[in-house]
Amino acid sequence: MNKTSKPFRIGDIGMDNRVVLAPMAGVCNSAFRLTVKEFGAGLVYAEMISDKGINQRNDKTMEMLYIDEREYPLSLQIFGGDKENLVEAAKYVDKYSNADIIDINMGCPVNKIIRCEAGAKWLLDPDKIHEMVSAVVGAVDKPVSVKMRIGWDEDHLYGVENAKAVEAAGGAAIAVHGRTRVQMYEGRANWDWIRKMKEAVNIPVIGNGDVETPQDAGRMLDETGADGVMIGRAALGDPWMIYRTVKYLETGERVGMPSVKEKVDVCLLHFDRLVKLKGEYVAVREMRKHAAWYLKGIRIGPGIRKGINQAETGDELKTLLLGFAKQMENEPAAASAV
Repeated sequence: MNKTSKPFRIGDIGMDNRVVLAPMAGVCNSAFRLTVKEFGAGLVYAEMISDKGINQRNDKTMEMLYIDEREYPLSLQIFGGDKENLVEAAKYVDKYSNADIIDINMGCPVNKIIRCEAGAKWLLDPDKIHEMVSAVVGAVDKPVSVKMRIGWDEDHLYGVENAKAVEAAGGAAIAVHGRTRVQMYEGRANWDWIRKMKEAVNIPVIGNGDVETPQDAGRMLDETGADGVMIGRAALGDPWMIYRTVKYLETGERVGMPSVKEKVDVCLLHFDRLVKLKGEYVAVREMRKHAAWYLKGIRIGPGIRKGINQAETGDELKTLLLGFAKQMENEPAAASAV
């Protein structure tokens, strides 16, 4: 099995393989992206960034633009509902960011984004999609891609029309989450619609939704004809999912799962990077959720879990995790991936 032989490029940016990290809000900062990248991701996406935050030079927004050179290739995602603001933000990213690709979000389903006429709200209007994407493409030198959903709801499935609008506007690629806006993150992703959208355009299409195992990734590529496969929630606390998927697509090999010690070691590496990025106070609080993801599926006592959730300092968090790894060192590694 070798599903990586087909070239995968977005504009003039080439990927080493077809495995892509999804842009997850509140998660995909540089510390997380770099950790995942080191497990072999062909392309990583940064979490979505507000066009207004960029244009107003908001301090927190400016920090979100940080990219480590080891992350390349990287797609930086922006969102907004107003053409002038979106274009201005894209021009700033184009000139002052080291991102390889500028991505436009038209898939975020949450109300605060919809109320800004941004994210998934665009899915109801192929003409607006064409107008907005065309304006951004005409204003920047970097390739422009779009991440979208298949439609607003079952009565407004404009996926094919929207994909064609992106291509006609000069968009270089599309990532498609196989759910509607109304579904949010519930129910099953509809891969048939990803296939329909891929068949409707000549630019690369990346499939997204319900890829929980390397075998799911292989099936998605087979069933949809997508050029790449995007992994989101399955990579939380499990960058090995990226490595296992790359290996499976290249060779059909089913790589085993990591030991508890390996999980804790990578968790602490991720934490150290987060401290450098955001400072210890913020990093400890953000790392609580990540630590829970790293330890998901492992037998862990309520005392340790509570300690992680209440940790106030880096030393507390490290002591808890290292102590747990020591306690589990004689335990067998997790079962092999299925």
